[in-house]
Amino acid sequence: MKSLKNLLYKRKETKKISLTDKDFFYIFNRVIKEEFGNVGASRLQADYYKNGTIFIKLTSSAWASELFMNRNTIIKKINKELGEGAIKEIKIK
Repeated sequence: MKSLKNLLYKRKETKKISLTDKDFFYIFNRVIKEEFGNVGASRLQADYYKNGTIFIKLTSSAWASELFMNRNTIIKKINKELGEGAIKEIKIK
């Protein structure tokens, strides 16, 4: 007979959630709206996600500096919603 502990552990292991690029972009846009408002959300757009790095398209260098100065806060907020280590770095294109 199998123990309840082993069964629960196996169930926990098989229930890993895989996230798509759209999930990262949605959370990124929500955090940007929270930090910079609608203007910031229209100026900063997530382009793609790869291996813990999210790449962002910008409309001006002023927004690049704003994003650069606030990148740690944005990464913390995204990781708070998606799980620790989901985003490791933000790069500007």
